[in-house]
Amino acid sequence: MNLIMKMLAVPATALALWAASAQAATNDDIAKRLEPVGQVCVQGKECKGMEVATAAGGGGGAKTPDEVIAKHCNACHGTGLLGSPKIGDAADWGKRAKEQGGLDGLLAKAITGINSMPPKGTCADCSDSELKGAIEKMSGLK
Repeated sequence: MNLIMKMLAVPATALALWAASAQAATNDDIAKRLEPVGQVCVQGKECKGMEVATAAGGGGGAKTPDEVIAKHCNACHGTGLLGSPKIGDAADWGKRAKEQGGLDGLLAKAITGINSMPPKGTCADCSDSELKGAIEKMSGLK
C-alpha cells in the first residue's frame, strides 16, 4: 500500500506545482496573449503603432528594371508560361507592341492585366515608370 501512495504522490506534487505556476500569470500577461494578431489601418487616418512598419515597409527608392523582372516578371516571361512573350524575344514583343499601340499600349495592358497576367503582373507597388522600364528591358523596345 505504501508503494501505491508514493506513486500517486509524485504526479499530485507535479500537478500542484504546475497549477501554482499557471496562476502566477498576471492580468497583463493574459491580456498580452489575447491581443489581436494584427490591425487594419485606413489611409489618411491615424494608426498607432504602425509608424515603424510604414517606414520599414515602403518608400525605399525606385526599383530597377532588373529587380522588377527578377521578382515579378521572370516566373512567366522567363519561360513563356501561358503564352506570355519570353524575355528577349524581340519579334514576339514587337508583334504585340504593334497590336497594342506600341510601348505605351503594352504598358497599359501590363497595368490593367491581360489574359492570365494579373494587374501590374503581381507588382502592385510598382510605379508605371518602373513597369515601363521592365517592359523595355524584357522586350528590347524603346
